[in-house]
Amino acid sequence: MTVGDRVITGTGVEYLVDIYGCDPELLRSHERLDAIMSRLISEVGVHPIRDPLWQMFPAPGGITGLWLLAESHLAVHTYPETQFAAISLYCCRSPRDWPWETRLRAWFEADRVDVQTLDRGRRLPSERIAHGADTDR
Repeated sequence: MTVGDRVITGTGVEYLVDIYGCDPELLRSHERLDAIMSRLISEVGVHPIRDPLWQMFPAPGGITGLWLLAESHLAVHTYPETQFAAISLYCCRSPRDWPWETRLRAWFEADRVDVQTLDRGRRLPSERIAHGADTDR
């Protein structure tokens, strides 16, 4: 499995995205977040298997959204009081390359976007990854 030029040797890749300097009103808006995350899901090419679960917290808190995906899971957490949002996508297949920083900076009206990728399960023996583990998930 590859992500860009990087070979993923484990069971999947996790994207950890920190989004700074966002519009606080956007971070409190369920409708705007749902539109952003729906577009992200479509463009990245992952497949929700049911409707998302949303939790709106009392002011000054934000919103958390969770998706169960055919490929694993996706979460967004917003913190309007600090103008910050965090997204986590775990994908047990190689998702298509996607311009995380460019898209999310524009969509969240953000000053900065940092993206980290983690190769999950990279210490597993390669034969278990190639043939699939014999354990339940």
